[in-house]
Amino acid sequence: MENVATAVDPFVFRLSIFVLAVFVGYYVVWSVTPALHTPLMSVTNAISSVIVVGALLAVGVALATNDDGPLWARAFGFVALVFASVNIFGGFLVTQRMLAMYQKKKK
Repeated sequence: MENVATAVDPFVFRLSIFVLAVFVGYYVVWSVTPALHTPLMSVTNAISSVIVVGALLAVGVALATNDDGPLWARAFGFVALVFASVNIFGGFLVTQRMLAMYQKKKK
């Protein structure tokens, strides 16, 4: 029974999950109506904030514990931190702009 659990390479297993997530994400995002776009942006900002926390841990834990750790992990953590920060701030700007479209014009 142990051979059954190790029959699939973990890389292939994770790659197949990633490919399925890409297809599901594509069909979910393109089927969103415009009325749901603003709440969807808020959820995306919340997910990006979780990524920021993980990236901060990848970058800063090794520095806080005086552990050198692998340089590539800190580099990828920093890149993830930059991308997630841009996504959060850009998402808030887009959401603010969309909500401004629904407000009455001031005379």
